Amino acid sequence: DIIPQPLLDQYLSMTDPARAQTVDTEIAKHCAYSLPGVALTLGRQNWHCLKDTYETLASDVQWKVRRTLAFSIHELAVILGDQLTAADLVPIFNGFLKDLDEVRIGVLKHLYDFLKLLHADKRREYLYQLQEFVVTENSRNWRFRYELAEQLILILELYNPNDVYDYLRHIALTLCSDKVSEVRWISLKLVVAILQKFYANSANALGLNFINELVVRFRHCSKWVGRQAFAFICQVG
Repeated sequence: DIIPQPLLDQYLSMTDPARAQTVDTEIAKHCAYSLPGVALTLGRQNWHCLKDTYETLASDVQWKVRRTLAFSIHELAVILGDQLTAADLVPIFNGFLKDLDEVRIGVLKHLYDFLKLLHADKRREYLYQLQEFVVTENSRNWRFRYELAEQLILILELYNPNDVYDYLRHIALTLCSDKVSEVRWISLKLVVAILQKFYANSANALGLNFINELVVRFRHCSKWVGRQAFAFICQVG
């Protein structure tokens, strides 16, 4: 009753490989781009009509199709709600995390938006995987690491101080040693945000341990760049 059946059938047929050969080589990409809009129109109660099509697109051989879905998976999660997201989107999200950098960047740019929609226990599973974003196929792809630092500043609010200390702190310090200055500067802002997180949550012992670590790493650094970084941390913090 929401969408005429012939129109819906026509849309679902866009994933047919034969259509790519006879109609448009990028027809699957167009299908992927429109999918959140179609899902919103149909409503979460009719997600079953689109689920198979979505899974087909998510495994498409063309990375541009998977990239399109990766950029919009957080929007689809809002439409579907937490239960359907956990059941049907999380497995695809996990696949995108291991995909090409061109696909992973779509997930990374909206990482906070997706993680905040998950239940705390499911969200905590990703603490182990966040450090995988530090490694890229091309080390010159510094914007990837810059985006990671920006997202982590937002993501801090989703985890408790102990998890931040045990997992996110290591990533922040790794990014602070990046070869590209833009990545280092945004990572220093992340370090300050972590410190603020500790003291805002009365985790003073964790905060003091982290400060001591920063003093050793930056204040007593033999290179002026490290000492400059320490001055920046003190200024911003």
